[in-house]
Amino acid sequence: MRRSAADNHIPDDHVPTAVPPAGDEPDPRRWIVFAVVGVAFLMIALDQTSVATALSTLQEDLGADLAWTGWTITIYSVGQILALPLAGRLSDQFGARRLFLGAIAVFTVISLLCGLSANLGQLIVCRFLEGLAGGALLPSATAIVAAQFGRDRDRAIALFSSVFPIGAILGPLLGGVLLTVFSWRAIFLVNLPVGVALLVLGSLLIRELPRSRPGPVDFGGIALMLVLLVSGMVAITGIGSVTSGWVGLLAVAVPAVFSAGAAALFLRHITRHPHPVVPLQLLAGKHLGAINLANVLFGAAAIGFSALVPHYAQVRYGIVPIAAGALLTARAIGMISTSWIAVALLRRLGHRPLLIVGMGTVAAGLTLTALPPVGMSPEAWLFISAAVMGLGMGVAAPATNNAGMHLVPDQASAASGLRTMFRQTGAILAVSVTTAVTSASADPGAANAIAFAALAGVTVVALVVAARVPNHRGRW
Repeated sequence: MRRSAADNHIPDDHVPTAVPPAGDEPDPRRWIVFAVVGVAFLMIALDQTSVATALSTLQEDLGADLAWTGWTITIYSVGQILALPLAGRLSDQFGARRLFLGAIAVFTVISLLCGLSANLGQLIVCRFLEGLAGGALLPSATAIVAAQFGRDRDRAIALFSSVFPIGAILGPLLGGVLLTVFSWRAIFLVNLPVGVALLVLGSLLIRELPRSRPGPVDFGGIALMLVLLVSGMVAITGIGSVTSGWVGLLAVAVPAVFSAGAAALFLRHITRHPHPVVPLQLLAGKHLGAINLANVLFGAAAIGFSALVPHYAQVRYGIVPIAAGALLTARAIGMISTSWIAVALLRRLGHRPLLIVGMGTVAAGLTLTALPPVGMSPEAWLFISAAVMGLGMGVAAPATNNAGMHLVPDQASAASGLRTMFRQTGAILAVSVTTAVTSASADPGAANAIAFAALAGVTVVALVVAARVPNHRGRW
């Protein structure tokens, strides 16, 4: 199992640990194929991170509540969560090349529809489909890289994993530039020429891989997950966007009941299905329940920060989009600068010391973000706060990736996929709750600041929960 030094969008979370077997001899065209696949991965990363800079503009241009505008971020995560369990099996059945090219084609077409959306409802539907396409691309891209590099596949995949942090640095800046020079529509339309070029080059350069007979797909479990997540988001959104009275109460209560019912049915389903989308044995037992809870809380704090801080900078301090996007770049630079050190220390110290230091620093960064500037401009204050946040994430992310993996070494790939799901679920909760509360507040900037303070508290709780897992040093 490789160690990854990525952030909350860490490649370990998106790239399967286990890859299909490939020949030992590297392909002569491996580097140009790597470039094609890497650019596709970068396009997905840029699209995910650049939209965070556009929340305020989307809210104004489309005349929507912030609570519903936040769905442009959260529904993308829902699409990825649902696509990941399917993508590996589809890659086995239809071939990694075919799935990769199909995902690029769908992503490109849906990006066009996103850019042409006339209202927020259309954009939300298109963002969901974009998330599905992005989630479907990731396992096939990894399989292609593994096959091209043969016996060097482990190093190639490790190098491939560095693409997402690059997207975390460039995405906010790209979003800010496009918003400043053009409009929010350009964030999606810029994918069109890239997608077309990738389709042409991928068709010419990528060879088909051997197929295998995939295992059964738990469509029932995936459907219940969709109902659970979307109905929960509707209920939370209703808090901030619906008027008071019986209508407002029903708008929150009805989807909440649906969400609770779907949760109960989902738990019942995974106890009876022979191949559930979420294995029951990985949800609890052997401290795995504590690890999953910690990942939900860590995702809420880390990914939630990434999605919310550009909007916060704009509504509280009036910072222009390009400068607001640069705050996420500061976070990504801070993260990268410490993550490699944390990976080197992981075997020597174990995960617990790194969790304590990393999550403590994350909580400090969130607290600084919530506080008003002291002795400097808001831009400088938030830049420093974001950098502190990134330093903490760089230390904590490798530790949270590996905490408890030694408990289930024979199910490392499944555990890695669950880590993705739980972190994205935490992010969905954080963004949904924060945008709903902010939308209902008379002072959105102050409400957002309180939300960051609350996320700092959530991080401390995650630290306490994760620290309960027995420390482990060395290889697992």
